[in-house]
Amino acid sequence: MGFQKRLSSGEFVILAEINTPKGVNISELVTNARRIKDRVDAVVVPDMDNGVMRLSALGGGVLMHQQGIEVIMNVYCRDRNRMALQGDILAAHVLGIQNLLVVEAEDMPTSDHPDAKPVNDLDALGLLGAIRSLRDGVDMAGFELDGHPQFTVGCTVGPYANEEELDEAIAVAQKKIGLGAQFVITPPVFDLERYASFAKPMKDLGVPVIPTVFLLKTVGTARYMATYEPGVFISEETIKRIRKSPDREAEGARIAGETIKGLKDLAQGVVIVTLGWEHRISEILDYAGL
Repeated sequence: MGFQKRLSSGEFVILAEINTPKGVNISELVTNARRIKDRVDAVVVPDMDNGVMRLSALGGGVLMHQQGIEVIMNVYCRDRNRMALQGDILAAHVLGIQNLLVVEAEDMPTSDHPDAKPVNDLDALGLLGAIRSLRDGVDMAGFELDGHPQFTVGCTVGPYANEEELDEAIAVAQKKIGLGAQFVITPPVFDLERYASFAKPMKDLGVPVIPTVFLLKTVGTARYMATYEPGVFISEETIKRIRKSPDREAEGARIAGETIKGLKDLAQGVVIVTLGWEHRISEILDYAGL
């Protein structure tokens, strides 16, 4: 059953993010994808995530499609104008990619090419509107397309640390849904009880809500995120648990697996993010019992 059908039927979906290489050696990318092919419903392919120049999401998505894996391709507005975005979206459809995720890109000063000029011809709402127009058979200039694409389209919701920020994030998400977003990806979840307190207003959005489960690789990573990432809540108990473990990498994978288990009653799926440790995804799924 495809990703869209599982969403529509209310089933719990398992997504995994796989980054493309910084170069043209695709062996690790293909190996990691094959390892999880029969264990996930789709692979999310970022497009130069965290501002690092890499093989494009379109290229990576096509490689995943060639391996028989359903793809959710990230699209955003930082690096391309409206013409390039529309052209890439049409190309994605022709090359077999059926799902798009509209995301907010990181600022250039944090990238590995800080002197690159951002484009931002559109914002996320404008891009969603453009995708909806293409699906309806018309480009942004009003010209009719010779054949129009069909996609399942998702969006992200911004970080939130309290109810006020949650209300603001939900208001933006509602606008995105009004422009055609069919599912929502949330920020990373590290505390199930805290997420449960926010789950009800999220469910009221009326579309599937899919939280991110982030692999905590080290104590330093956990401490940094808890201190500096807006809206991230990682308990001191979790940090101590990783620090005291004889195998900290395995402990991080175990925590991610336990989080996935707990989210099965709170959301309609998860997206596993490992930031380069895609070889650990199978281990996380093992701990989750999936």
